[in-house]
Amino acid sequence: MLSGKDDEALLALKNISFSYKMRKGDRLLIFDNLSLNIMFAEFVGIAGPSGCGKSTLLRMMAGLLKPDSGEIYFRGRPLNGPDPRISMVFQNPTLLPWYTIIKNVMLGLINERELTEKEKEEKARTFLDMMGLIGFENAYPAELSGGMKQRVAIARALVSHPDLLLMDEPFSNLDQLTAITLRRELENLWLNQALPISSIVLVSHDIEELVEISDRVIVLTVRPTKVAGIVKIDL
Repeated sequence: MLSGKDDEALLALKNISFSYKMRKGDRLLIFDNLSLNIMFAEFVGIAGPSGCGKSTLLRMMAGLLKPDSGEIYFRGRPLNGPDPRISMVFQNPTLLPWYTIIKNVMLGLINERELTEKEKEEKARTFLDMMGLIGFENAYPAELSGGMKQRVAIARALVSHPDLLLMDEPFSNLDQLTAITLRRELENLWLNQALPISSIVLVSHDIEELVEISDRVIVLTVRPTKVAGIVKIDL
């Protein structure tokens, strides 16, 4: 268990090291003794140079990757794998092309076995409405624009009411106007406490984007990656 301020964190990474195995058997060190906390009720941005491991960091936060050493704690307990209270939005929407939009969102409720199909559909419809997609429930991903697909991915991540939402450059593949619109809508939902989550972590190369939307920004170094600094945003 954690002690001190760490036990007040929603997510805590303690002395994390991580490396990838290379083709010739060597290992590429990505993180070296990295520590950071994500607190309750905050929007955290993560910035850093290309190749420093930002996406890898999010995957460890999601329980999708295990560090070589160190510990990750979620709500004060070790995170040893994926947790249904942590959702992730990827750079690409990763929708199933043979499923309708509402069926794709309902995938976010796959672990909610106590819900009937009708109840799952009603919850999915609520979050499609939040994302401005009512009327497209029976459409297929191929019929939607890039921005609409990402809205579906966000709705799917939110529908299970997670405690923590991880977002890996979700606006980077969108045109500038669509990205700005979607980011501002997300920001407004967050500020109006309309999102059913405690905290958000957003990875982005766009510093202006992070400053506009975050409570604080964690800046990472080049590999082997550590925290270069933490900037509190007070706008």
